[in-house]
Amino acid sequence: MDIRRGSPTYGKYVSTELSSESGHQVYIPIGFAHGFLTLEDDVVVMYKTSDYYAPAHESGICWNDPDIAFPWPLKDTEIIASDKDRRLPLLKEFVSPFVYDGHPLAPLKVSALDKPQRFFP
Repeated sequence: MDIRRGSPTYGKYVSTELSSESGHQVYIPIGFAHGFLTLEDDVVVMYKTSDYYAPAHESGICWNDPDIAFPWPLKDTEIIASDKDRRLPLLKEFVSPFVYDGHPLAPLKVSALDKPQRFFP
């Protein structure tokens, strides 16, 4: 989800399902939030980051924010989330450290086998 202050796509997101079978990955640029839900047991999630982990700069947005209304495939009561994740602020309360620089992201080239992704308000 775009969290760059002043961006024309602020608060919009894209969603996709990843699997070991497809081998696809997701690139999340700086200034974008991400979240995930595992749909199976014994899942391994790997990150490649642009810098070292800095707990002092960690933040987030509540995963079930009603203004975002992300269509999680499970009911809220079925989702196991950490206490930390349950206490995150809503998007309207979130103070983003990222500012839109006036340059939109260039489209990524995708293979013909990839499904087109939908952007949501």
